[in-house]
Amino acid sequence: MDNKVFNQFADIETREMTPGYFSRIIHTAGNTINFLEVKAGAVSPMHQHINHQCAFVIEGQFELTVDGVSQILDTGTYAIIPPNVIHGGRAITDCKLVDIFDPVREDFKF
Repeated sequence: MDNKVFNQFADIETREMTPGYFSRIIHTAGNTINFLEVKAGAVSPMHQHINHQCAFVIEGQFELTVDGVSQILDTGTYAIIPPNVIHGGRAITDCKLVDIFDPVREDFKF
């Protein structure tokens, strides 16, 4: 087996992707998984990408706007965002989020 199966989460470099959004990113052959810690009040500007995105709130409250519709997500809620749909959001509280992208986010490879 060529790929390392077992890894340490602490070994993943944390990057501030946009102000207040701190990411640890894992890439597989078909997905990108983004573990985020977001500071209260931090904003993700409206954007779109070719990737299908599943966004999960693990802790805190996050206001997500998808295609002009806003909803506050909290622990245990998630959103499924189709490719090329405009979306963005803001952290109402400090948050922990997980985003899964399909296909791989090539722009997130560093």
